[in-house]
Amino acid sequence: MTLREKLRLTEGLSAWKTVPVPEEGLESLFMSDGPHGLRMQDFTENIFHQGSKPATCFPTAVSTACSFDTKLLGEIGTAIAEEANEQGADVVLGPGVNIKRNPLCGRNFEYFSEDPYLAGKLAAGFISALQASGIGGCIKHFACNNQENRRMSSNSALDERTLREIYLTAFEIAIKESSPSSVMAAYNLINGEYCPENKMLLTDILRDEWGFEGLVMSDWTAINNRTESLKAGCDLLMPGCHYYMEKEVAKDVKEGKLKKEIIRRAADRVKAWVRKFGKDGEMYKLRPSSCNYDQHHNIAQKAAEQSAVLLKNTDNILPIKPEQTVSAFGRMYTKLRYQGAGSSLINPTKLSQLSEVIKSDGSAAECDIAVIFTGLPDEYESEGFDRTNLRLPPEDIKLIEETAAVNPNTVVVLFAGGVVETPWIDKVKAVLYMGLPGQAGAEAVKNLLYGFANPCGRLAETWCMEYADTPSADTYGAKNAVYKEGIYVGYRYYEKNAITVRFPFGHGLSYTEFEYSKLTVTNDTVSVRIKNVGNRAGGEAVLMYVAAPENTTLDRPVRELKGFTKVFLEQSAETVVKFTLEPRSFAVWQGKWVIPGGIYTIQIGNQTAEIAVEGDTFAPITYTIPAYDDFPKRPGEFTLNDTPDELAASSLFCKSFCTITEKILLHKTGGVKNNQFHMMYACSVLGPLRATIQAGGISSELANALVDSANGKHIDSAEHLMDLFVAKLKKS
Repeated sequence: MTLREKLRLTEGLSAWKTVPVPEEGLESLFMSDGPHGLRMQDFTENIFHQGSKPATCFPTAVSTACSFDTKLLGEIGTAIAEEANEQGADVVLGPGVNIKRNPLCGRNFEYFSEDPYLAGKLAAGFISALQASGIGGCIKHFACNNQENRRMSSNSALDERTLREIYLTAFEIAIKESSPSSVMAAYNLINGEYCPENKMLLTDILRDEWGFEGLVMSDWTAINNRTESLKAGCDLLMPGCHYYMEKEVAKDVKEGKLKKEIIRRAADRVKAWVRKFGKDGEMYKLRPSSCNYDQHHNIAQKAAEQSAVLLKNTDNILPIKPEQTVSAFGRMYTKLRYQGAGSSLINPTKLSQLSEVIKSDGSAAECDIAVIFTGLPDEYESEGFDRTNLRLPPEDIKLIEETAAVNPNTVVVLFAGGVVETPWIDKVKAVLYMGLPGQAGAEAVKNLLYGFANPCGRLAETWCMEYADTPSADTYGAKNAVYKEGIYVGYRYYEKNAITVRFPFGHGLSYTEFEYSKLTVTNDTVSVRIKNVGNRAGGEAVLMYVAAPENTTLDRPVRELKGFTKVFLEQSAETVVKFTLEPRSFAVWQGKWVIPGGIYTIQIGNQTAEIAVEGDTFAPITYTIPAYDDFPKRPGEFTLNDTPDELAASSLFCKSFCTITEKILLHKTGGVKNNQFHMMYACSVLGPLRATIQAGGISSELANALVDSANGKHIDSAEHLMDLFVAKLKKS
């Protein structure tokens, strides 16, 4: 292959395919969105879900994380691999393991948890099963991709300890334990450097320190400077076919700014990836020969049932008894919200509505129990934009309060991709949180309400009393996102500062009861006895926390999750659960991983035990967050990294471009500013111009004309427009 052919190999052939290499017997490798189900479609189709092939829509990560069950994630991974094989996908773009830094993030439904240990272990379970069936996994979005607002140009400013202990740990666990085929570099900057251009992230840490041997690809349109991305270790630019900065890279090679060996290295990694996971590749022989969609629907239902969290159940009003009459209603009763929006939107193989499986016997005042099915509508949360608050729609809050006033036995079933404020909770008897339960959500809800299934989920993120209580409430969403809360994210923050929460991390009730006893620690083994002392079978998520010594000068959380498992016990049955303590169970980042010595406390349920740990010798390091200016640019300073809306204040031409773009997007969504509109608007008007070029949304001539106009270079702007006009004439 020539150098140009190798360079071409480092950019996709299209939105989903790699460039084929016929002379080496390599076909195109095909990728598909798929954190919770396949979204297989051609790039010419609508970017959301029209035209995509039907596939099983499993519960999203916001739900499955609440299962605390790596085996369940493995079952989902195996099922998705079977469908990927049948539909022709070689690599599934998932899972997403970004930390839930703030509950407003519009993409939190795709992510597992505020806790990196939980997120990493669940991701490892999913990836291991997916790849054991011959389909490659792609862990994303690496790293610190924690907001949707300005996601393509936002800068995550944080100190090194926070980066290591919170935001990289989930990736580290999953990569070391499951060896994903690929890693997706995120849109954002970390401390002023774009993730695809961050050598420390992609080479020093990922490859040299963690031993990753797979491929690194960009998120779609995430490349800023292609030369710098290749140097940093980003092997594949996605999507493809627009030859982004190919001439500039060739020039850099000619001028000695980019070594040919770096391009060869990237091309070799792409080829190795295709040889392993592409058609007829090394993993192809592991792929299943059959795919049972009905069975996968059943797995989706099981996952929804075992991920549901019973938040409240006063007077054991649930499960509903056969003889009780039920009034069922609410916005989700006839139109269930079962998945999120954006790149992960699945065209389900089948879908039932709650109104089809749960009968309503009459008005709320006349029935024994009133069940309200409510939650966040599609337009409240999605990829591409963040939530504006944590409240339910006002009409839903009114419905809950008015219903509770006429029926004291009111039950609320919530469907939402994240935390919801619940100021009305004292007025209702029970609350069942379903998250986004997938295509079998309706059947799962019926089984849970009537006791055919026993809730056994636990919250994978803290539910605050109100948004103002969150540690990043006053800094979240800015283009320069300062992580001033440091390592104190989620329960680490609330416990350290003794802040009252609505529901803590790990909260979840059951229709039965479990008793913990005989917690012992022997060397590196922790064991505890669990017994089902209730009156029915049930599952229990067993969580092990490690609390640091109190007599240390190093600032540390009150406790941290360092082990979990899921057990299922019949009535009166018992078992012994064991965990293994590892060096990282006690370690902190101080330029390297070190272990402060002292007496640590192991906590499981209501049981505690102490263990003496010998420590390392080290000098504590005080980390600071790099400072960045957040001032808007002035005319003369704009580049293709700026967004059309940022340019609009300095140019009537740019302002008109934004207005016209908005009208075009509104036309595409039927005049409605729904979640699809907001996502497209965020990508086009609120996204950097160079990303729109990579996506094929506008030409480089038009983009440069907009930049020159905002910079006051009107003659240059006119020349770019003339070049665009001439180019169109030639094509016609």
